Amino acid sequence: MARQTRAQRRARRAEGAQDGAPPQRARPQPAPREAAAPPEHAEHHLPGGKVRRFVGESWAELKKVEWPGQNQLIQGVVVVLVACIVVGLFLWGCDQVFRPFVHKFLLR
Repeated sequence: MARQTRAQRRARRAEGAQDGAPPQRARPQPAPREAAAPPEHAEHHLPGGKVRRFVGESWAELKKVEWPGQNQLIQGVVVVLVACIVVGLFLWGCDQVFRPFVHKFLLR
């Protein structure tokens, strides 16, 4: 049973006030409880079933992955190594440029 909106409650009170009767607070009636019927296809849970399901789904996703070939793998490794060397040289150069400034002004 859905709750009444504020407007619906005010309208109900206004109707009661027009009839001359004092406003009464209506208590919501609890919903009748039905006997819980067991589901027709009840799943039987085994210990460790969630782990088994996770591993199975993970394995299925790994089968969908398009794994790189040897040429793509070598190319990717070379790109990463070159990027690391370039960034390393840049940081080393910045260190060499700012070293005199740090020694003369900041480490006095």
